[in-house]
Amino acid sequence: MKVQKMNRPNEGIKCVVNTCHYYMSGDHCAAEKIEVQPKNALDSQETDCATFTPSVQG
Repeated sequence: MKVQKMNRPNEGIKCVVNTCHYYMSGDHCAAEKIEVQPKNALDSQETDCATFTPSVQG
């Protein structure tokens, strides 16, 4: 899934993973959309953000 990075937070999504390409200061997510997997998860520990992309350290 190709996801664009917006220049503003995606309201309603909180993300504390500061190593993600889409992370914005203040625990915001700048991905235009996210995908959470897998199908048939039974609790939050079984879920995973498939949109996660490591940030490039410069």
